[in-house]
Amino acid sequence: MKNAMRTRIKICGLTREEDVDAAVAAGADAIGLVFYPKSKRCLTPTRAAQLRRTVPAFVDVVALFVNAEQQQVQAVLDEVGPDLLQFHGDESPLECARYAHRYLRAFRVGAPGLDSAESLASTCRAYGEAAGWLFDSYSAGYGGSGHGFDYGLLDEVRADAMSRPLILSGGLNAENVGSAVQFVRPWAVDVSSGVEIEQGIKSSDRISFFVAAAHDADAKLKGNK
Repeated sequence: MKNAMRTRIKICGLTREEDVDAAVAAGADAIGLVFYPKSKRCLTPTRAAQLRRTVPAFVDVVALFVNAEQQQVQAVLDEVGPDLLQFHGDESPLECARYAHRYLRAFRVGAPGLDSAESLASTCRAYGEAAGWLFDSYSAGYGGSGHGFDYGLLDEVRADAMSRPLILSGGLNAENVGSAVQFVRPWAVDVSSGVEIEQGIKSSDRISFFVAAAHDADAKLKGNK
């Protein structure tokens, strides 16, 4: 899918009201709330619901899970009411679709079986019902590592006419998001550690610089048409 107008922006791993406010004020299109117990950014459904109430209309709330039990996902749906689910582990297409809720499927680029352009595209096609495909770097954990990956591995996905909206993540920050947007031309970019002071604690300045850099890249792309 082509990025026809602008690159959408998601700020992930928010844990404080002031960080939600900063993301919204900077112009983020979505915020991400993490429900992975091994992450320092992990929230309880009750805490997430408090943050969710501070999010205004037309800013999406995304709930991130890693190989979660069905009851955990359902509890977040019931208490938090996210706009989108994000599955960041090894969830099958059936497991992602079972909630009858819009979802993003994340892929850890470079992982075994996802280490070539052909294998990555083949795996992605099984998740054709997803609202978007998110591409993160492969690491020992699940996201938030601050590491990037070889964008050449996205070539087959980008060329696929049946591709879902492409969301670029992994190692992004204000210094490199512009070049990433110009090279990949994704539907959206997703940042967590790249706008943090420490894990789970965001910097309002870094959020603002990141959003501005992504917008500047869009302006340059439009100027080249």
